[in-house]
Amino acid sequence: MRAAAGLIGVAALLAGCATRALPPADPQPPSVTMLTQAQKPGDLVPPGMAYLYGSAEAAALSEQAYNGMVAYVRGVLDKARDARGRLPSQRAAGTMPRWPRSAVLAPGATAGMVDMLPCGTLPPAVVLDMDETVVLNLGYEYNDARTGQGYDPKRWDRWEQGGADKVSPLPGAVAAFRALRALGVTMVINTNRSAAHAADTARALKNAGLGDFTHGETLFLKGDVDGASGKDGRRQAIAARYCVLAMAGDQLGDFADLFNPPGPAPALGRRALASVDAIRAKWGAGWFVLPNPVYGTGLGTGWDETFPKDRRWDDGVPAGGAK
Repeated sequence: MRAAAGLIGVAALLAGCATRALPPADPQPPSVTMLTQAQKPGDLVPPGMAYLYGSAEAAALSEQAYNGMVAYVRGVLDKARDARGRLPSQRAAGTMPRWPRSAVLAPGATAGMVDMLPCGTLPPAVVLDMDETVVLNLGYEYNDARTGQGYDPKRWDRWEQGGADKVSPLPGAVAAFRALRALGVTMVINTNRSAAHAADTARALKNAGLGDFTHGETLFLKGDVDGASGKDGRRQAIAARYCVLAMAGDQLGDFADLFNPPGPAPALGRRALASVDAIRAKWGAGWFVLPNPVYGTGLGTGWDETFPKDRRWDDGVPAGGAK
């Protein structure tokens, strides 16, 4: 999900990100990617982008998330079939076995009172964010990296309209979409791209090999349903049509708006919220997170929030010299 915060100083925040060659027999400490005096911003790929768009590790995490999602959904479908192989959506209401509760939170749910919507006899679906969840915005982020520009909503608007052929699918996404559709699951995209660019967005998804999407049916955009940038209203509208078995995203707001309360959100409290018992149980069991060290709500913590004072270490030796 492309957040308005843009890169949020990625170069500074990720200055500790390391680049390694294949480890020798006796591994050496990682070296930090730094500009030399002869280099300028834009000469090196920012560490977060190098990781997300160029590394095997990020590809493996993506494949892992999609493999996990397909396995989870297949398991739910198997448990929901009756002796004749029919799903709840294919037989009379009240017959057994039933769907589990939806992966979508009910209105008014909180971290202390996690309530999921019922599914009844609705057909199955999976709901996913778009940007850096099912497609990688390689064209836009290349321009970001080369020019050093921060996030500009007008430039992003131009990208939505003109970048449909400059995206790539996340590793594992195309195979997962095919596998889930073959199981009879509808794939639904819920993104904060503009509703004014629905046709351009659908074209980008198709160009990435993810199939066809119809605005208002399998493609939901910012401004749809309730006019809000938060996604709860759209999620609930989708859950009124489908039994949402799983959701995927690269920001916690792709799962529930309670992760992004109005006003400043203390990072420590937000991090702890992800580990509340009822929320923690959803990760990998209905909710699947994709990595994004480039932009979004996961970036921007300060020193004290990132490194607790009681866990800091001082070498005691000045940099570059003996004590």
